Amino acid sequence: MNARLRRLYADYQQIRSEFAGHPYIDVEPIQGNPPEVYRVTYHVKGLELDATTNRPRVRTEHVATIYLHRDYPREKPKCVLETPIFHPNFGSYICIDDYWAAGETLADVIIQIGQMIQYQSYNPKSPLNAVAARWCQQNEHLFPIGDANLYQPELDIDLLGDGTLGEEEIEIELL
Repeated sequence: MNARLRRLYADYQQIRSEFAGHPYIDVEPIQGNPPEVYRVTYHVKGLELDATTNRPRVRTEHVATIYLHRDYPREKPKCVLETPIFHPNFGSYICIDDYWAAGETLADVIIQIGQMIQYQSYNPKSPLNAVAARWCQQNEHLFPIGDANLYQPELDIDLLGDGTLGEEEIEIELL
């Protein structure tokens, strides 16, 4: 198996465990075995432009498609938002250049897009939407739009079995 297929399998396994039962993100593989295309639905606050008022308004569902093309992971995945959004780093594609490195996992990319949608992360200096970039610079006091923490909480492990997770020292004998 070549390195790309190993990476695709590893991404798929991580996606299945990381986003199973996630409160804000649904990930669906839609093409390939292992998957090369994913549909990601975010249930977080973001903005869209209201056509009647020509002003941003809150939107709470966003759908992205992530394509893991044949040059992935050497090159960043192609990410496209399918629903309307008003954001400086979204256009005909999602600009993840500021965050992408070959060592980033697909789960990292999915989380980063969700943070971008909520304006927890944005870059008005490198815009795909100049109007949104200008609006961002004038309205920084409004950010972030959403405050959802997209990382799954760490599990607490109770080694004592008594329901306490105190600061006591625990001796473990390795055989």
